[in-house]
Amino acid sequence: MFTNIALRAVLKTSVGVLRESGTLCSALSVKPWTCSSALLAPRVSCVAGSFAVPPPVRHYARAAKKKKTGPESQLSDLPPTMLKMDYTAVPLAQTTDDLVKRLLSLELASHREKLQLKKEQLIAKVQKDENDRSSVGVQVAILTARIRNYQEHLQKHHKDKANKRRMLMAIDRRKKLLKNLRLVSYDTFEKVCEQLGITYTFPPEYYRRATRRWLAKKAFCIKVFKEVQKQRAEQRLKMKPSLASTDTEAAKTRAV
Repeated sequence: MFTNIALRAVLKTSVGVLRESGTLCSALSVKPWTCSSALLAPRVSCVAGSFAVPPPVRHYARAAKKKKTGPESQLSDLPPTMLKMDYTAVPLAQTTDDLVKRLLSLELASHREKLQLKKEQLIAKVQKDENDRSSVGVQVAILTARIRNYQEHLQKHHKDKANKRRMLMAIDRRKKLLKNLRLVSYDTFEKVCEQLGITYTFPPEYYRRATRRWLAKKAFCIKVFKEVQKQRAEQRLKMKPSLASTDTEAAKTRAV
């Protein structure tokens, strides 16, 4: 019984709404279904039964981000048709078909194999002879290839703290080797820097972070130093006449 009463009430209210919308549409001389759609969608304007729908605006559309182009990799100068380091001295690898050559070339090689080949190329530039594997120039070449590899890795993964620490340790090691080589043999030092493309910069003689406390302390020490120098100068001036009198007395005694 209560359900029937509720249905009747809902029907009465819906009929009242339809009558009001019909009177509104008759006043605007528009069909009722068009006016009801206009009431539901306020952006759609109904004039004489025609719809003027504005073009949709997409606020979520954004411009494509430009990819950052970093410096070229040290492995970019290696041709992809070049054979791997393990197969360069094999004569059979030079006469095989193209498919086998492609499998043995740098096109399908790993990053480790490419880095090893680049390291050997840098070593060949600075080594004294074919069996030289422990000289300072060779150590600098190995560290240079390793440092450049770390730099390329950190440009993509700048939060990799472990590899950043290894890179800084390798830089310090190379700096010490170059400093020692510069003191021992300057010609070899220049040759190594030129062949490997290294720019050697001198470290600062003294470096300290200039804080406010340190600047105030430095100014106070300078002031104290000047006051002490002034007091010593005054003492010297006072001691001069006494020294002159003692000198004259000593001269008189000698003359007598």
